[in-house]
Amino acid sequence: MLDALAEEDIEILTDAAGTDPAVLFSAVYRMFSGAVLGYLRARGVDDPEAVTQDVFLAFFPKIGDLTGGLQGAKSLLFSIAHARMVDYYRRLERRPDFTPYDPLQDGRSIASAEDHALGNDGGAAALLDGLADDHREVLALRVVADLSIEQVAGIMGKSQGAIKQLQRRALQNLKDQTLRRNQAHHE
Repeated sequence: MLDALAEEDIEILTDAAGTDPAVLFSAVYRMFSGAVLGYLRARGVDDPEAVTQDVFLAFFPKIGDLTGGLQGAKSLLFSIAHARMVDYYRRLERRPDFTPYDPLQDGRSIASAEDHALGNDGGAAALLDGLADDHREVLALRVVADLSIEQVAGIMGKSQGAIKQLQRRALQNLKDQTLRRNQAHHE
Protein backbone atom coordinates (compact mmCIF):
# COMPACT_ATOMS: atom_id res chain seq x y z
CA MET A 1 0.00 0.00 0.00
CA LEU A 2 2.78 2.43 0.96
CA ASP A 3 4.69 1.81 -2.28
CA ALA A 4 1.52 2.46 -4.28
CA LEU A 5 1.11 5.82 -2.52
CA ALA A 6 4.73 6.73 -3.22
CA GLU A 7 4.32 5.82 -6.90
CA GLU A 8 1.14 7.92 -7.11
CA ASP A 9 2.98 10.87 -5.51
CA ILE A 10 5.84 10.57 -8.01
CA GLU A 11 3.35 10.47 -10.91
CA ILE A 12 1.57 13.56 -9.53
CA LEU A 13 4.85 15.46 -9.37
CA THR A 14 5.96 14.27 -12.80
CA ASP A 15 2.69 15.34 -14.45
CA ALA A 16 2.24 18.53 -12.37
CA ALA A 17 0.87 20.67 -15.22
CA GLY A 18 -2.73 21.61 -14.48
CA THR A 19 -2.77 19.71 -11.17
CA ASP A 20 -4.49 21.27 -8.17
CA PRO A 21 -1.84 22.93 -5.92
CA ALA A 22 -3.36 21.23 -2.86
CA VAL A 23 -2.83 17.81 -4.46
CA LEU A 24 0.77 18.69 -5.33
CA PHE A 25 1.38 19.99 -1.81
CA SER A 26 -0.03 16.80 -0.26
CA ALA A 27 2.17 14.62 -2.45
CA VAL A 28 5.31 16.64 -1.63
CA TYR A 29 4.47 16.64 2.08
CA ARG A 30 3.98 12.86 2.19
CA MET A 31 7.23 12.26 0.35
CA PHE A 32 9.58 14.72 2.04
CA SER A 33 8.28 15.74 5.48
CA GLY A 34 10.21 12.96 7.22
CA ALA A 35 13.46 13.83 5.45
CA VAL A 36 13.08 17.55 6.22
CA LEU A 37 12.37 16.73 9.87
CA GLY A 38 15.42 14.44 10.01
CA TYR A 39 17.63 17.10 8.46
CA LEU A 40 16.51 19.72 10.98
CA ARG A 41 16.97 17.29 13.89
CA ALA A 42 20.47 16.40 12.69
CA ARG A 43 21.33 20.09 12.51
CA GLY A 44 20.29 20.55 16.17
CA VAL A 45 17.23 22.76 15.75
CA ASP A 46 15.36 22.89 19.11
CA ASP A 47 11.86 22.41 17.70
CA PRO A 48 12.35 20.60 14.39
CA GLU A 49 8.63 19.78 14.01
CA ALA A 50 7.66 23.46 14.11
CA VAL A 51 10.43 24.45 11.71
CA THR A 52 9.39 21.62 9.37
CA GLN A 53 5.90 23.09 9.29
CA ASP A 54 7.39 26.54 8.58
CA VAL A 55 9.33 25.04 5.66
CA PHE A 56 6.18 23.60 4.13
CA LEU A 57 4.23 26.83 4.75
CA ALA A 58 6.94 28.72 2.86
CA PHE A 59 6.90 26.08 0.11
CA PHE A 60 3.14 26.18 -0.56
CA PRO A 61 2.99 29.64 -2.24
CA LYS A 62 5.81 28.60 -4.58
CA ILE A 63 4.03 25.48 -5.89
CA GLY A 64 2.60 27.33 -8.90
CA ASP A 65 6.11 28.25 -10.09
CA LEU A 66 7.62 24.82 -9.35
CA THR A 67 9.66 23.26 -12.15
CA GLY A 68 11.81 20.16 -12.26
CA GLY A 69 9.26 17.70 -10.94
CA LEU A 70 10.32 15.56 -8.00
CA GLN A 71 13.93 16.78 -7.88
CA GLY A 72 12.85 20.40 -8.24
CA ALA A 73 10.45 20.07 -5.31
CA LYS A 74 13.09 18.33 -3.20
CA SER A 75 15.74 20.92 -3.98
CA LEU A 76 13.39 23.82 -3.22
CA LEU A 77 12.26 22.24 0.06
CA PHE A 78 15.78 21.68 1.32
CA SER A 79 16.85 25.16 0.23
CA ILE A 80 14.03 26.53 2.38
CA ALA A 81 14.92 24.14 5.24
CA HIS A 82 18.56 25.21 5.09
CA ALA A 83 17.54 28.89 5.19
CA ARG A 84 15.26 28.23 8.20
CA MET A 85 18.08 26.40 9.98
CA VAL A 86 20.44 29.33 9.35
CA ASP A 87 17.75 31.73 10.64
CA TYR A 88 17.38 29.58 13.75
CA TYR A 89 21.08 29.77 14.57
CA ARG A 90 21.16 33.51 13.90
CA ARG A 91 18.28 33.99 16.37
CA LEU A 92 20.05 31.73 18.83
CA GLU A 93 23.19 33.91 18.70
CA ARG A 94 21.14 36.97 19.65
CA ARG A 95 19.54 35.30 22.70
CA PRO A 96 21.01 35.84 26.15
CA ASP A 97 22.88 32.97 27.76
CA PHE A 98 20.89 30.68 30.03
CA THR A 99 22.10 28.85 33.10
CA PRO A 100 23.42 25.44 32.04
CA TYR A 101 21.86 22.24 33.30
CA ASP A 102 23.61 20.84 36.36
CA PRO A 103 23.10 17.07 36.68
CA LEU A 104 24.24 17.14 40.31
CA GLN A 105 21.22 19.29 41.17
CA ASP A 106 18.80 16.98 39.37
CA GLY A 107 16.95 14.81 41.89
CA ARG A 108 15.83 12.15 39.42
CA SER A 109 17.51 8.81 39.95
CA ILE A 110 16.43 7.10 36.72
CA ALA A 111 16.35 8.14 33.08
CA SER A 112 13.18 9.68 31.71
CA ALA A 113 10.76 7.77 29.49
CA GLU A 114 11.96 9.85 26.53
CA ASP A 115 15.55 8.73 27.13
CA HIS A 116 14.47 5.09 27.15
CA ALA A 117 12.34 5.51 24.03
CA LEU A 118 14.89 7.47 22.01
CA GLY A 119 18.07 5.93 23.37
CA ASN A 120 20.75 7.78 25.27
CA ASP A 121 23.20 8.25 22.41
CA GLY A 122 21.50 11.33 20.91
CA GLY A 123 21.21 9.90 17.40
CA ALA A 124 22.65 11.56 14.33
CA ALA A 125 23.11 14.92 16.07
CA ALA A 126 25.49 13.36 18.61
CA LEU A 127 27.57 11.80 15.85
CA LEU A 128 27.88 15.12 14.04
CA ASP A 129 28.77 17.20 17.14
CA GLY A 130 32.52 16.64 16.89
CA LEU A 131 32.76 17.79 13.26
CA ALA A 132 33.46 21.21 11.75
CA ASP A 133 30.40 23.23 10.68
CA ASP A 134 30.91 22.62 6.94
CA HIS A 135 31.39 18.89 7.56
CA ARG A 136 28.21 18.70 9.67
CA GLU A 137 26.27 20.61 7.04
CA VAL A 138 27.40 18.51 4.08
CA LEU A 139 26.68 15.23 5.90
CA ALA A 140 23.27 16.44 7.06
CA LEU A 141 22.34 17.46 3.52
CA ARG A 142 23.86 14.45 1.74
CA VAL A 143 23.08 11.62 4.18
CA VAL A 144 20.10 12.73 6.27
CA ALA A 145 18.30 14.80 3.62
CA ASP A 146 19.47 12.51 0.77
CA LEU A 147 20.26 15.37 -1.61
CA SER A 148 22.52 15.06 -4.65
CA ILE A 149 25.96 16.63 -4.76
CA GLU A 150 24.64 19.19 -7.25
CA GLN A 151 21.77 20.17 -4.93
CA VAL A 152 24.06 20.45 -1.90
CA ALA A 153 26.48 22.58 -3.91
CA GLY A 154 23.63 24.93 -4.81
CA ILE A 155 22.41 25.18 -1.22
CA MET A 156 25.86 25.70 0.31
CA GLY A 157 27.11 27.96 -2.48
CA LYS A 158 30.14 25.80 -3.27
CA SER A 159 31.35 23.84 -6.28
CA GLN A 160 30.49 20.17 -6.71
CA GLY A 161 34.17 19.28 -6.30
CA ALA A 162 34.31 21.17 -3.00
CA ILE A 163 31.23 19.29 -1.78
CA LYS A 164 32.81 15.96 -2.71
CA GLN A 165 35.98 16.88 -0.78
CA LEU A 166 33.99 18.11 2.23
CA GLN A 167 31.98 14.89 2.28
CA ARG A 168 35.08 12.71 2.00
CA ARG A 169 36.86 14.61 4.79
CA ALA A 170 33.74 14.64 6.98
CA LEU A 171 33.33 10.88 6.66
CA GLN A 172 37.02 10.34 7.42
CA ASN A 173 36.79 12.58 10.51
CA LEU A 174 33.66 10.73 11.63
CA LYS A 175 35.47 7.40 11.18
CA ASP A 176 38.49 8.66 13.15
CA GLN A 177 36.25 9.91 15.98
CA THR A 178 34.44 6.59 16.15
CA LEU A 179 37.70 4.65 16.27
CA ARG A 180 39.04 6.89 19.06
CA ARG A 181 35.78 6.55 21.02
CA ASN A 182 35.83 2.75 20.65
CA GLN A 183 39.46 2.57 21.77
CA ALA A 184 38.68 4.70 24.82
CA HIS A 185 35.81 2.37 25.79
CA HIS A 186 38.05 -0.70 25.53
CA GLU A 187 40.85 0.71 27.68
